[in-house]
Amino acid sequence: MMAEPFIHIAGVKKVYRTRGSEFLAVSEATFDVEAGELVSLVGPSGCGKTTLLKILAGLHSYEAGEVHIGSSTQPFDPSRDIGMVFQSPLLLKWRRIIDNVLLPAEILGLPMAASRNRARELLALVGLAGNEDKYPYELSGGMQQRAAIARALIHDPKLILMDEPFGALDALTREKMNIELLRIWQEAKKTIVFVTHGITEAVFLGTRVIVLTAGPARMADNFKVELPHPRTLDMKTNEKFGEYTRRIYRLLGME
Repeated sequence: MMAEPFIHIAGVKKVYRTRGSEFLAVSEATFDVEAGELVSLVGPSGCGKTTLLKILAGLHSYEAGEVHIGSSTQPFDPSRDIGMVFQSPLLLKWRRIIDNVLLPAEILGLPMAASRNRARELLALVGLAGNEDKYPYELSGGMQQRAAIARALIHDPKLILMDEPFGALDALTREKMNIELLRIWQEAKKTIVFVTHGITEAVFLGTRVIVLTAGPARMADNFKVELPHPRTLDMKTNEKFGEYTRRIYRLLGME
């Protein structure tokens, strides 16, 4: 018997209505995500990737279709079981890094002594040990985004949603953060949906890639990335890696 997927999306349609007009943002999105996968959601700007992520987060309603997260053995509470990482770290500048990481634990009313210990462990996991008492302005952009990832993990969510989290970083820092994210994902053992418009980034990170065309978001492809772990930057010169990227370029009319 087939295992029940952790995320099931079928025929989802989202329409934005403003001033008497309608804009179809997502059309017939259908895909499954297995527990423990890191799925890349790739497509051009404005194709509905972020809208789909917000639907998964329970922040947007939708007009048609079905969205189910969790399973009969893994019940899911969106307010408790989702961690989010955005393009901007969104750290509170008046709070020290460890207190920024602790914010979801405070909101959820988790035991603070245990949460503070976990925050220190997570800061070590993301490579920020020794920076707990610094303020955001004392950290580089990449380090701030590491803190944002630790914050998304503090309440031990089942699902991490990432909306172009490295889009504002320079190319070298972005490459380094890709390697770090894969390491964190393998150690934390979380399900991650990662939105990007970077084609090579989508292939490098994803156990699977879902390709969306220009808006309204229509699924053009959904394929497994059969490259070994741990991933290394050398893999980008691999012929199979090139085949995957060319496949996406063709789907998006760029080849």
